[in-house]
Amino acid sequence: MRRFIGRDRELAVLGNALQAVGDAVGAVKPGQCVLMRGRRRVGKSSLVEEFLGRSEVPYVFFTAAGGTAEEELEELLDAVATSSLPGRELFSEEAPGQWNAAFRLLAEVLPDDRPSVVVIDEVPYLMDRIDAFEGMLQRAWDRLLSRKPVLFLLVGSDLSMMEALDSYDRPFHQRGREMVVGPLNPADIGEMLGLSPTAAFDAALITGGLPLICAEWRAGADVWEFLRDSLDNPISALLVSAERSLAAEFPPQAMSREVLRAIGAGERTFTNIARAAGGIAHTTLTRATDVLTEKRVVAAELPLSLRPSKERRYRVADPYLRFWLAFLGPHMAEIERMRGDLTLGRIKERWTSWRGRAIEPLVRESLARLLPDGLLPAAPAIGGYWTRSNDVEIDLVGADRQPVAKELLFVGSIKWLENSAFDNHDLAALQKHRAAITDAPVPLVAVSRSGVDCSGLQAAYGPEELISAWRRA
Repeated sequence: MRRFIGRDRELAVLGNALQAVGDAVGAVKPGQCVLMRGRRRVGKSSLVEEFLGRSEVPYVFFTAAGGTAEEELEELLDAVATSSLPGRELFSEEAPGQWNAAFRLLAEVLPDDRPSVVVIDEVPYLMDRIDAFEGMLQRAWDRLLSRKPVLFLLVGSDLSMMEALDSYDRPFHQRGREMVVGPLNPADIGEMLGLSPTAAFDAALITGGLPLICAEWRAGADVWEFLRDSLDNPISALLVSAERSLAAEFPPQAMSREVLRAIGAGERTFTNIARAAGGIAHTTLTRATDVLTEKRVVAAELPLSLRPSKERRYRVADPYLRFWLAFLGPHMAEIERMRGDLTLGRIKERWTSWRGRAIEPLVRESLARLLPDGLLPAAPAIGGYWTRSNDVEIDLVGADRQPVAKELLFVGSIKWLENSAFDNHDLAALQKHRAAITDAPVPLVAVSRSGVDCSGLQAAYGPEELISAWRRA
């Protein structure tokens, strides 16, 4: 396993929280609570394990598994009994039969004179399976746990449920500080794997920055070497991570999975998604897309311009899942019969066109982190613009707000081709499309993988500039 990398900010946040607990030993309520959320397999548990290893304080790490309330309680008791907490023997002797009693006993075994850490992983399972769990958690924290010098980490992969845990109308509101753990960013990936900026962005599109997948990428290997290695191994993280995540969030019979497959196959409009998903009813499709967007699996976007639009489009939000749905998921049978060479050939045929579309959200996020830079102002909103017929399509629109802006700050084009610079032909097309949404001389921007070969742009960016924004972060 490669060295732990790319989580300095998150480790600092946890370290500062633990330091605050230590500084408050002897106070009435020295406890600190952190609500950590992030997509499945993004490395939350590994981050916490790394933090615990560095902190060298007594701790208990309990992971819910989606069982019954009784089964989860038994697992909690076992986790405490085998933990490094100094009073853990009490859990073996008393074995409380209710969650309230377990929380009370847990507070008793926590030390009073030094910091400790309590981790409850996959909290949404407990919220879903245990009656009044949030109320019990709130009472235990307010009356017992917060009075001990403990760092209480509540971790979850269901983003919407973890956000709801801290919402104003829920019992645990404002009891903890929220912490979001994202995937490894392109700069982290490039450093971890020894890749150039262009190769690091390619790796980000394939792995999604998931540490388990990045760990299987041999340092210095190019995209095709990595894909060949992964496709030759039927249990590689690249192949199995998506299915495990989908199985945890959506049952196999759920219509949301059919809709997700349609979007992953490249369908972006409501009508085309319905057709690709088997002609499902409008109401059913609406319900499925609502579930997918609520869980942050799918992004629903509107054109960014000075005028309102109803031309909503959908895309898979996670880069790795987008790649898996497009190239791997539909062909698992041939991969399992050791014909990954067929899959690899299919990827090579479609890679350039797929990458050109898939890179757009990552470029927009990179620019949002990079600006202002002396050439362009900071843009509170960066999106794209399109019409129903796609006769006008603009990759980059910077504005003061979205989706209906008061002021456009720039428009731009993304050309992510190898050995093909952004040229006068591309500039003319961009100027024509700008005229379709505004008469103002809004600055023109190009983002090109292979440089720029024209004049008339206010700003231009390549992979090196974009990845510098992530290094700054």
